[in-house]
Amino acid sequence: MHAEMPLNIQAESPSQASPRLHYLDWLRVIAILGVWAYHSARPFMLQEWLINNPEKSTPITFVFLIFLGSMGMPLFFLMAGAGCVYALRRRSSRQFISERTQRLLVPFAIGVILLSPLQFYLEWLHKGWYQGGFLPFIPLLVKDRLQLLTSTFSPSIFESLGSHLWFLGFLFTFSLIALPLFIWLKSASGQKASAWLGKLAEKRGGILLFILPVAAVRMSLQPFFPDYTDWADFTYMLVFFICGYLIFADQRFTQAIRRDWPLALAVGLISTLIMMAGLAFADGAQWVKDPTSAGFYLGWGLVGVNGWCWTLVALWLGMRLLDYRSRRLDQAQELMVPFYVFHQPPIVLLAFFVVGMQAGIALKLGIILVGSLLITVGLCLGLAHYLKPARTLFGMKPRPPLSSEAARSG
Repeated sequence: MHAEMPLNIQAESPSQASPRLHYLDWLRVIAILGVWAYHSARPFMLQEWLINNPEKSTPITFVFLIFLGSMGMPLFFLMAGAGCVYALRRRSSRQFISERTQRLLVPFAIGVILLSPLQFYLEWLHKGWYQGGFLPFIPLLVKDRLQLLTSTFSPSIFESLGSHLWFLGFLFTFSLIALPLFIWLKSASGQKASAWLGKLAEKRGGILLFILPVAAVRMSLQPFFPDYTDWADFTYMLVFFICGYLIFADQRFTQAIRRDWPLALAVGLISTLIMMAGLAFADGAQWVKDPTSAGFYLGWGLVGVNGWCWTLVALWLGMRLLDYRSRRLDQAQELMVPFYVFHQPPIVLLAFFVVGMQAGIALKLGIILVGSLLITVGLCLGLAHYLKPARTLFGMKPRPPLSSEAARSG
């Protein structure tokens, strides 16, 4: 769950002689597959989604939302910030913005036009909000979304327009917001500030100090912006994005991760157990929604602690086990952006029909997993991989000349 973005970071080291950080490439591929699995399981979780199965699964909810959910998107955005370190070493600010526009904003806009309406149509049919054909539905959807645009100022508009594509909208916005900070960090005064943080990382456990801004943002904004992808989520992910830049701009941070991973693992496990115990008790899901209770702030503070620690553990596992190159990795990386763009509509389409079957959750989930994977890979290979105009529209690099491909494979 994509150095251009967590879906397509060119994770090169500062010097030409240093090895490529292949573990970021692998983590990116694994993460995007995790997002696909998460969305495939979404109809069976306790929380409402676009399409909902009549029977819910508590174990699926706990696995995806408490464990993987707290780490997934933070890891994505942290790796995206890491990618900016290397992108800005090779590009000017104008080139950086231009590339972000092509790789993020264009696929977002195309997805909003071509892919999101079908998902919203199926959602409205499923929930009884609309009855009728698809074409008459389009003007109603456009009117509804225009009202949202004119009535509220919230980053959740990215989700309202693009459903799962909100990630691309967030990432493009983060790139613009953080660019002045990243440019400053390359200056003399900025390097002094970065060096001071690096000294903190040299102390055992110093890398865990980033928990403070992460948890503070979550606890301070969650009472006022509790909705998904609203300002609390937006700012929370922005902090991870900026932290990703800081960590990979100074080797002392990555060395600290290699040194302090046992501590991060221990804190991550403890916070996970506390969160699971809290939610398991009566009304456990309610006290984390009540900002007048102390448990609310404890719960959301633990979300920040949990997200940071498991993100560090994931990075360490990548460093330890995945720092090698593979031809399959190169091929998978090229398809990451279109895979992300395409993966959810097949899931929603299949779930629309599958949830009405007289079958158990395991069979339904299996159908969605296998079917959506085949459809998504087929779309990536058939549309984005071989059609040159589609490659540009869905965030892929232009296909290299045949001579270059032959030389690279030879």
